[in-house]
Amino acid sequence: MDARRMSLNAIKEGLEKGKYIENRVLNIVNYIIKNEVTIREAAKVFGVSKSTVYLDTTSRILEINPQKAMEVEKIILQNKSKRAMRGVKARKIKSLGRTS
Repeated sequence: MDARRMSLNAIKEGLEKGKYIENRVLNIVNYIIKNEVTIREAAKVFGVSKSTVYLDTTSRILEINPQKAMEVEKIILQNKSKRAMRGVKARKIKSLGRTS
């Protein structure tokens, strides 16, 4: 089910839009903390865009739960450093494959 449909269903079930967003933010943040996944992976699981997950995990969570914000920030930074290492490794493999 995509995010739009989930939002409409939440409204139909009596949840205010703000409450739906708050629930989504907490669900995404808890999922990232528990499973240590990337923003891209969380976006796929929850059926929302990477931009939405990024906004949820960097700014919206600060207003909802600052403690969780610190926890998820550590994981995001950890994932960014891993991403940089993957880039270095890929460049190294690519340069070793070339003959000069």
